[in-house]
Amino acid sequence: MTEPPVSLYSVELRTARWAEMVAWYRQALGLRVLVRVVDEGYALIAAGTTRLALLARAETSPASPRWSLGFEVDDIDAARRRLEGAGTTAPAAIAHAEGFRELVVNDPDGNRIRLFEWPRHRGG
Repeated sequence: MTEPPVSLYSVELRTARWAEMVAWYRQALGLRVLVRVVDEGYALIAAGTTRLALLARAETSPASPRWSLGFEVDDIDAARRRLEGAGTTAPAAIAHAEGFRELVVNDPDGNRIRLFEWPRHRGG
């Protein structure tokens, strides 16, 4: 099977709270900032093979319930502890019938962030 001719490189979020958002994605989620241009209000953050671009804007639209950012994590309980250590209230993960565990929080702008973990296979 061949790869599709287009791949998702980045998702852009416009925010009036740029510094706070950059810090939150780095500290609360543990993502790596690849590029940070303070004077231009631009940050490019690694999220696996996709990037999250944060763009400083004086005015932005309110967060929308129409979408969320989903992040796969290796250990949902450790992710929850990291969120709480960064000052974000995080609910306990919920197990779904499909076999994954998930928790949902909001970033500082109120965008819905979904963290999920697939079950680990133990033993041989």
